[in-house]
Amino acid sequence: MLQPITVRTVKSYQQDEQSDCVNLIQIEDEISATFELLKVLHQYNSSNAWTLLIAPDHVPSKALLDSCSIDTSKLLVIRQKHLVNLEYVLNSALHNGNFAAVITWTDIVNNQLLTNLSFDLSKTNTKLYCFTKNAQTTEIPLAQQAC
Repeated sequence: MLQPITVRTVKSYQQDEQSDCVNLIQIEDEISATFELLKVLHQYNSSNAWTLLIAPDHVPSKALLDSCSIDTSKLLVIRQKHLVNLEYVLNSALHNGNFAAVITWTDIVNNQLLTNLSFDLSKTNTKLYCFTKNAQTTEIPLAQQAC
C-alpha cells in the first residue's frame, strides 16, 4: 500500500522555510519545461550551495544556460543515461548538506521513490523539485494538497 506523500504544486519560486514536501512543477511541453527550469535555477543561482539537476538526455544545453546567466560552476548536471543508482544519488544529494536544490522529472523518478524521499525531506534544508507532465501524478495520494 502506498503511503501518502505531501506535494506542493509550485506557482512561485520564492524560497520558503518548508522543505518537507516535494515541489511538483506542471509542464506542458519542452518549451514550458525549459522556462520553468530556468526560473528554478535562477532562484538558486546566487546560493553558495550546489544545485543538482538530474535531467532527461536533451535538457538543458550549456549554451542556453550561459545565455540566461546561469552560473554553471554551481550546477551539477547528471543525464538520465549516466545514472546507475538513482535512489543513492538522490538520497546523498538531499542529505549531505552541499546542495541547495535537487531538480528532476517524474519520467526519471518513480512514484514509490518520490514517496520514500518525501518522508526524509523534513530532515534536510535541500529543496526537491520534480517536473511532471501529468495533471496529477498517478498513484500518489494527496497530489493536489498544498504544504
